[in-house]
Amino acid sequence: MQIQETTAARSYTTLISNEKNEGIAELVAEFDGREVSYSFGELDELVLAYAITIHKAQGSEYPAVVIPVTTQHYPMLARNLLYTGVTRGKRLVVLVGQRKALGIAVRGEQTRRRWSKLREWLAA
Repeated sequence: MQIQETTAARSYTTLISNEKNEGIAELVAEFDGREVSYSFGELDELVLAYAITIHKAQGSEYPAVVIPVTTQHYPMLARNLLYTGVTRGKRLVVLVGQRKALGIAVRGEQTRRRWSKLREWLAA
């Protein structure tokens, strides 16, 4: 396993315009603040990407999974969430973030007590 420590980066795609110039459709997309133009014949170069939460991904599998692991979201650094996220990937799992955050999540020191009243119901 190769670990490369990085800071969280924001990357997004936004549809800026969809204009017709002389019968040729053009799509302009923004990647990290840089505009890139695609002609109609180049649209197959774009691939849709989706983001969902680990909670919604439970019970599903995906070809590739990218999981941000940063200390900025400390309450989300739980071993069970990391395990669930990692096991969603069929072929590729990428953890992006800080080594310290990964350590916090793996150690799982902040486990919370569940207040389900199960013990009381079973004793009754």
